[in-house]
Amino acid sequence: MTVRIRMKKLGRKHRPFFRICAVDIRRPRDGKVIEELGTYDPLVGDVDARAVLDTERIDYWLGVGAQPSDKVRVLIKKYGSQGTRRAEAEAARARLGERKPVPPAPEPVVPFVPRAKGKKAAAAAPSPPAVESSVAPESDVAQAPAAEEKAASEPAE
Repeated sequence: MTVRIRMKKLGRKHRPFFRICAVDIRRPRDGKVIEELGTYDPLVGDVDARAVLDTERIDYWLGVGAQPSDKVRVLIKKYGSQGTRRAEAEAARARLGERKPVPPAPEPVVPFVPRAKGKKAAAAAPSPPAVESSVAPESDVAQAPAAEEKAASEPAE
């Protein structure tokens, strides 16, 4: 039996996903596999986190004579046990596992209530939410006339 290590396509339309598998050469691409050796997701944002390989099992299959396909050979060269980018791949997968910070919730928006025209429409329309007025408190208003009276009672020079 001749064994190849190749990618088995899964996923859906416009969302590919691959499993890296050891298969009998006589089987179809997406057919029965001998063993699954890893995954490859081409849509992951970080390039180094796309491939996840079981390096011990890949080394075993390569040791017993399995031939990798061209694309799998590139992945093994980069991310295998003696891969050139193995450390970067582990760091990228660790970054993907971290929790992302969540921004605080925005302030709620008060809905706009249009003014109704006419007496009947005004009575039927709900009143708009109360808004704080910028009018001075009554104590300040009461003090203002007293100050004017005091200024008027003083003799002019």
